[in-house]
Amino acid sequence: MTKVSDLHRKWSADPAYRAAYRELADEYAIAQALIRARARAGLSQTEVAKRMKTSQSYVARLEAGDIVHPTLAAYMRYARALGAMLKIKISPRVVFAAKTSMRCGVTKRTHKARK
Repeated sequence: MTKVSDLHRKWSADPAYRAAYRELADEYAIAQALIRARARAGLSQTEVAKRMKTSQSYVARLEAGDIVHPTLAAYMRYARALGAMLKIKISPRVVFAAKTSMRCGVTKRTHKARK
């Protein structure tokens, strides 16, 4: 069975894929944060749904980013269902740029805040 990380690595060679992935980076970060928090709480989507008094499919859609305009209240209910607190953080966007070393032709990644 192919792992998602292997597919991502393979598809990342395509500039169109990289551009689309960057466009959705914020949504991926939210989804990843929700899923990680649920995993840390040791709960299934069904258990979270019961605590939120909603359906498992709603929780799955919330985690997948399939709800068009999720409300802040929905995220707060999700956090409460995990026994957690919702925190919102706004950070500078980080852009990775490749730099090539003149000594040995090695490429290293650096990051800069996008303005």
